[in-house]
Amino acid sequence: QGQLVESGGGLVQAGDSLRLSCAPSMRKFTSYAMAWFRQAPGKEREFVAAISGNGGSTDYEDSVKGRFTISRNNANNRVYLQMNRLKPEDTAVYYCASRVWSDIGTMKDQYDYWGQGTQVTVSS
Repeated sequence: QGQLVESGGGLVQAGDSLRLSCAPSMRKFTSYAMAWFRQAPGKEREFVAAISGNGGSTDYEDSVKGRFTISRNNANNRVYLQMNRLKPEDTAVYYCASRVWSDIGTMKDQYDYWGQGTQVTVSS
């Protein structure tokens, strides 16, 4: 219950795109809001994007608005983060998180389960 596995990270150049995937193992997936956070070396873990349980609401950190898109497929328990026009400052370990509540949260303390993270490195 609550295990999350991320995939899709890698090394890319500035301006490239990546799509991260998260495969949560939980029942009643629509009861959980999902989010992506990231943590760069020496920095706090920060909010990137979140999506409500039914997928009807999303929220983004200001620096990724217009470049990143969070989505979910409730039929097969998947969450995605499409990242376009990547910048070197996007370099971080990206974490998938789930919240035992269907409404969006933007604070890491609001999330109950976390994946192990996937590294995204953007070279200039």
